[in-house]
Amino acid sequence: MKTKLEMTEAIVLAKHQLAVSWQAIAQACELSEVFVTSACLGMNSLKAEPAEKLCAFLKLDSSIALALQSCPHKSWDKAVPTDPLIYRLYEIVGVYGPTMKELIHEKFGDGIMSAIDFSMHIDKEQNPAGDRVVISMNGKFLPYKAW
Repeated sequence: MKTKLEMTEAIVLAKHQLAVSWQAIAQACELSEVFVTSACLGMNSLKAEPAEKLCAFLKLDSSIALALQSCPHKSWDKAVPTDPLIYRLYEIVGVYGPTMKELIHEKFGDGIMSAIDFSMHIDKEQNPAGDRVVISMNGKFLPYKAW
């Protein structure tokens, strides 16, 4: 079986060779763009059916589908805050940060989201299964410049 790193390398190579977007890959799996991208980058796993659909779409062999189904090891080598709320936000960035970066670069090009020309809203959404925290971030895209 392929490792998560080998899986990610194969998926990213196939994505580039076929010139397809993460959105197209996600649509082939019938799942969300953010979740599928995160799974492809090794931070989540897929069930058998979407993993097989992804591999068929990207023309990859079954060893990649098996790796997509394996449980990820969600870790990163950084100092971890101890406040529970901040820790969870840190965990979100640790798990989904590479996905966010990949999708921002695909949609905007090489650059960053400004934390200066930036707004964030935190809202509460009532839900019968338990109230939800809604965090919306809005930052100006700043392309890197060549000089």
